[in-house]
Amino acid sequence: MPTTSHVTRERVVQVVGAWADMGIPTVPERPTEQWVDRVAAEWAASVRQALSYDAFAFIERATTAGLLNDGEAEDAALLAAAFVRVGVAVEAAVRVLVSLGRPRGEQALMELVHDNEVRDFRPYVRSRLLGLRRRVYDVRAREVTRDEEPLLPEGLQGLPHSWQNDFGWGATAPDSHSLAQARSALEACLTVERVPDDAQMCSDAPADCSAIAEVVRALMPYPRLVTRERMNEAWRECQSLGFEFRGIDAGRFAKVWCKRIADRVTAAVFRWLADLPQDGGAAGDKEPAVLSATVLWAADLAERCVRSGSAVQEAIWFLHRTDDVPGSREALARLAFDPSLPVTARNAAQEWSP
Repeated sequence: MPTTSHVTRERVVQVVGAWADMGIPTVPERPTEQWVDRVAAEWAASVRQALSYDAFAFIERATTAGLLNDGEAEDAALLAAAFVRVGVAVEAAVRVLVSLGRPRGEQALMELVHDNEVRDFRPYVRSRLLGLRRRVYDVRAREVTRDEEPLLPEGLQGLPHSWQNDFGWGATAPDSHSLAQARSALEACLTVERVPDDAQMCSDAPADCSAIAEVVRALMPYPRLVTRERMNEAWRECQSLGFEFRGIDAGRFAKVWCKRIADRVTAAVFRWLADLPQDGGAAGDKEPAVLSATVLWAADLAERCVRSGSAVQEAIWFLHRTDDVPGSREALARLAFDPSLPVTARNAAQEWSP
């Protein structure tokens, strides 16, 4: 069957017969009509997929080269969306829509993420749509927060570390200023309202809901940008991306994400503190007293964070790394055998208790 005109049931029968003569284990010696029909249907489907893929690849190249006029671009968008809905050459069709850009391609993708016919392909369609929307988010993130209502405590608003780097402190030197900033950040995080964190915030699969985090992170990459107005924008944007929230309004959406951001900041601070040498060497032996005193207040904050359910693993790891200090050892011991704590927290503390 070298060309599409040769794709016939009769030729499929010939191919199946040849397979049977060759003794291929998956082919019965005497193929039934039903078996031949199944092979014919599968082969026809594969041919349709291959031809459609090649055709959309050709259209994508033409679109990228700017060879389509407005009418042809509109036809390409309608055709590509139709193929996504029936599940044929989905990736190639979506790439055509992405190549059409904004507004035509973006609008088609927006309609698809709201279409129930798309079903299993919705996460992929949404991921490509997010790529087109990224520029809009970046522009908004660069805007100054004039007259906007901050949602995070003051101790977090001055942090220079970005969510794009998981709020990591990296090679920040442990001097009196950075350690004071770390303490202020941890204390501020503990004041953020601990609303129940519903992992299934939407009716889509949990993995696809990571796209919600991508939107929030892109609009508010720094704690100082976490405002009521931008959270509302993130809420509306997620709805436009086809997410259907379960019993969560804009206010609760903001509280959930403020808590998640605070937890991420807390985890980043404890990772940084845990990696600091406790002998003062990282500060060039200039402020050993500051570093030594850090363990005392940080151990207390680590225990409080574990009890509140914030960055539990990172806080316990910090206590383990500093368990040569009585305060850290005692905190681990209390956490390891406190029946009021979740089992996972107690087990983690027991694992690292000296």
